[in-house]
Amino acid sequence: MTSDIIKAIDRLRQQRQALILAHNYQRGEIQDIADFVGDSLELSRQAAATDARVIVFCGVHFMAETAKILSPDKTVLLPDLHAGCPMADMITPEQLAAEKAKHPGAQVVCYVNSSAAVKALCDVCCTSANAIKVVEAMAPDRPVIFVPDQYLGHYAQEKTGRELILWPGYCPTHMKITVEQIVALKAQHPGVEVVVHPECRPDVVQAADQALSTGGILRYARSYQGQTLIVGTETGILHRLAKENPGKTFIPVNDKAVCPNMKRITLEKVLASLESMRHPIEVPEDIRQKALASVERMLAL
Repeated sequence: MTSDIIKAIDRLRQQRQALILAHNYQRGEIQDIADFVGDSLELSRQAAATDARVIVFCGVHFMAETAKILSPDKTVLLPDLHAGCPMADMITPEQLAAEKAKHPGAQVVCYVNSSAAVKALCDVCCTSANAIKVVEAMAPDRPVIFVPDQYLGHYAQEKTGRELILWPGYCPTHMKITVEQIVALKAQHPGVEVVVHPECRPDVVQAADQALSTGGILRYARSYQGQTLIVGTETGILHRLAKENPGKTFIPVNDKAVCPNMKRITLEKVLASLESMRHPIEVPEDIRQKALASVERMLAL
């Protein structure tokens, strides 16, 4: 029974001195048992600040890697090793090295949705919450390569007026969200605002009223004066939106915008992870040190 699994998780959480972190796109039941739920930037800060001995990361592989980069003395567990990120897989260290060779002297801004080995070749990381701030902080007299998400890069380019060299990566889940869907929902719900994630395509961002990170969407929903909000991002966020805003209605732009990798994490896998200390994430120290520098520059901003 679910209640028995949750009790066992709680018991082991205490025994292991473990902190359970969950991304906003996780299943509702995973969010409910987590010690902290947040977006990539918020979870990175929690991983850096915690005094827990074990971090159980309910997210995808690059997130658990980032936690290990920030907390090398802690055991970081990913309940399902197959919970990857297609976008992060769209650029390799070799590809980034080749791109840097094409643009001597260029600075590299790396979306946190990337491997530790790619982060190690970057000047600074960013998340969707702080991409604009990070791009604005780059030296104005040197070109900037932005990897791997071309759409977040395009969004930062539009907002800062800074021309960026964009890598052609993207999020398959956010690609399922279209302008046609937004137009149809606006016609059904006159006067209702639309908020989307900046990983969406530029035409989708333009059709929306706001483009915000998942943390930004949650904050916006709390202050939003209307009773209904149309939301264009991975559907896992709807659980937290409904939980934190009773009385408000949240409509997904596309209810099929589901990340299968995020949904690989289950209560059973969290329990197994704590029982067997399964699956520890390791980052080679030379790569970790280089990646840490780019992550710390982001956190300093």
